[in-house]
Amino acid sequence: MKEYTPKEIESKWQAHWAGTRLYATDEDSSKPKYYALEQFPYPSGDGLHMGHMRVYSIGDVIARFRRMNGYRVLHPMGADAFGLPAENAAINRGVNPGEWTLKNMDRFVKEQSMMGVSYDWDRYVATCLPEYYRFNQWLFLLFYERGLAYRKKAFVNWCPDCSTVLANEQVENGRCWRCDSEVTKKELEQWFLRITDYAERLLEGLDRLPKWPEKVKAMQRNWIGKSEGAHVSFSIPELEDERVTVFTTRPDTLYGVTYMVVAPEHPLVPRLIKGKENESVILEFIEQMKKQTEIERTSTDAEKVGYPTGAYAKHPLTGEMIPIWVANYVLMDYGTGAVMGVPAHDERDFQFAKKYDLPIKVVIQPEGEPLEEPLTEAYTEDGKLVNSGPFNGMNNREALSAIAEHLAETNQGGPTVNYRLRDWLISRQRYWGTPIPMIYCDACGTVPVPKEDLPVLLPEDVVFDGKRNPLTTSETFVQTTCPSCGREARRETDTMDTFFDSSWYFMRYTDSKNTEVPFDPEKVNNWLPVDEYIGGIEHAVLHLLYSRFFTKVLYDAGMIAVDEPFASLLTQGMVLKDGFKMSKSKGNVVSPLEIVEKYGADTARFFILFAAPPDRDLDWSDAGVEGSYRFLNRVWRLIAQNESLFGQKADTGRELTGDARELRRILHQTIKKVTHEIGERNHFNTAISAIMELVNALYAYPENADRSIFREALEKLVILLAPFVPHITEELWQMMGKQESVHKEAWPAFDPEALVQNEVEIAVQINGKVREKLVVPTSASRDEVEKQALQQDRIRMLIEGKTVRKVIVVPGKLVNIVAN
Repeated sequence: MKEYTPKEIESKWQAHWAGTRLYATDEDSSKPKYYALEQFPYPSGDGLHMGHMRVYSIGDVIARFRRMNGYRVLHPMGADAFGLPAENAAINRGVNPGEWTLKNMDRFVKEQSMMGVSYDWDRYVATCLPEYYRFNQWLFLLFYERGLAYRKKAFVNWCPDCSTVLANEQVENGRCWRCDSEVTKKELEQWFLRITDYAERLLEGLDRLPKWPEKVKAMQRNWIGKSEGAHVSFSIPELEDERVTVFTTRPDTLYGVTYMVVAPEHPLVPRLIKGKENESVILEFIEQMKKQTEIERTSTDAEKVGYPTGAYAKHPLTGEMIPIWVANYVLMDYGTGAVMGVPAHDERDFQFAKKYDLPIKVVIQPEGEPLEEPLTEAYTEDGKLVNSGPFNGMNNREALSAIAEHLAETNQGGPTVNYRLRDWLISRQRYWGTPIPMIYCDACGTVPVPKEDLPVLLPEDVVFDGKRNPLTTSETFVQTTCPSCGREARRETDTMDTFFDSSWYFMRYTDSKNTEVPFDPEKVNNWLPVDEYIGGIEHAVLHLLYSRFFTKVLYDAGMIAVDEPFASLLTQGMVLKDGFKMSKSKGNVVSPLEIVEKYGADTARFFILFAAPPDRDLDWSDAGVEGSYRFLNRVWRLIAQNESLFGQKADTGRELTGDARELRRILHQTIKKVTHEIGERNHFNTAISAIMELVNALYAYPENADRSIFREALEKLVILLAPFVPHITEELWQMMGKQESVHKEAWPAFDPEALVQNEVEIAVQINGKVREKLVVPTSASRDEVEKQALQQDRIRMLIEGKTVRKVIVVPGKLVNIVAN
């Protein structure tokens, strides 16, 4: 018997599939389309890890299953190839980021191919190549033309020793990850995209995504953070009636405002404190705040620290003068950078007021017994308004809209909707990213690079010293001419956030070789939306939100016909070892390549797909891998030992009875189960369990029973296994004498009539204890079942001399004879 040799078989079929382009995208428009997509990887120097192997195995089963069900399938792959690690490699290893990245990309492709994943490699996309990032720049200019890209000052993490901007992930405990210097905040001109213009549509679109996990939609809703309330305008008389606007969800408490707090970064602070007693103290406080993260400042555990500016704001309804404070818990990037303090009815404001001995004014009283003053805690429940001018006696819920409308009538504010979502800052002071295609001219101002001049290429003459943005070191890059007036000008040296690259790559796959535009609208509309998008829960907010934003902008621009990119979303769980996420620090990393080398890619895939549902965490088990390998060997032997069957002529004329009929029932029951579990639920573990039961039935099938149904079941077994373990099934299919690839076979359909059971085995009990088994026709009546049970020799012997008091018949399950 031919031995199962995974290494030999897998390399053989991988070469064959590549040579015959078996997985090239089918463009037959008469077939229904299916776009299966796994999130593309960052090509790190470490190669594939188990998380990669899991997501690619899941996606491959879905793609193969849909092909076999008659769909034309798009199943592409690429590399999210820009980013900070490559630049760090350039600094630390003295290598070019491009060379380092391309080398890693080659490694990833080889390792993905070793897994036997059915990608259309002709559509491969790498975001670091000019043919891709040229269209990043093209799309940026589209956003600019539509008023969705703009430049403004923003605070960034700044390392004074390295003289460079740091990403949040490069700040460790408030210090630079490279030189350990204390990081501060610095205000720089930055580029933004107006994602806030799409906040409401991004929320509304979530309601049209029934195939997205509810937890992901909840995370996006929370990130967008819609709040209905009112904006309130407070004037500052000493600054010539300069105004500060606050947003509040509680306009019903407006008469209870006793102070105002502005963020340390608020642009009015220098004017508010100038010449005041606390000026130097507050300036020092502002410097301290530049060294703290937003999380540190807004944590519920963080102490609320503030200082009075000495300036006052005028209450818009009462005319009272309200002291203005500066405090750590208010951030300039959230809301308006200012909040009103209502200590009687807000717990945070109450604590702040108690700490600094600020007035506390009750404006809502509960029904019944009034609050005792002084308050010991904030009252945050409903009630009637007091101390609220013309609104006294009104229920506070009614007052929410009434006071907001009154603000609008008096031009002091009015009803509004606020979002926690901020505009997307895309500027990065790095080399290894897409250059932002803008030019600065002393005569013309900010000038976009003409589209015909794209791409703006990354220069080679740069210095990677970790001290600055490398692009600023290239004179050939920075110095240019203005496309409007021809005078000397300078290029933008910021590059784009890499989320920009991944916000539209799934569109580029549909037309990856286009050299004129990002994609042909006809081609992209032929495939979008993605039917199943597979990736980690860690991308549930930003990547998915930005992709949805891009899709809506391009829909508005008439470039695509859908405004949601991903019809269905599958967020796979992590791969754990000994209950922990695999990591080098814990010493629990299992290399996919080691498993492939020892057992083969099919075994690794099979275990990953069988060990847990895809949306749950998977705990790695060496014993489970061994068990998967043994099962595949068991399937191999089943086919190899019966190889002679496949040269015989099929006998389809006889009616099946007994064991043959039962095997046919199990076969069609398995087909139904596997089809449902893959196609409707993405529950591959339960699909594999059903296949295992079929294998058990095939091993138990008598040698003298009908061989035609046995052979049919073996063939269907290989087809059902093909999406999970593509190499071994291809080899077994060839051993059966088949000429075409098993992956081009039509998926089997189950026969409902075959599922009907003519006979059923039931237990025969005496006084609740099983004493015999009985096979009866499923159509047998209760009386017929009772009669057959009582006629069994063993039963007659056991009840001899006893009186049968009662016979209980449970159809299809048991007969219980009560006798004494």
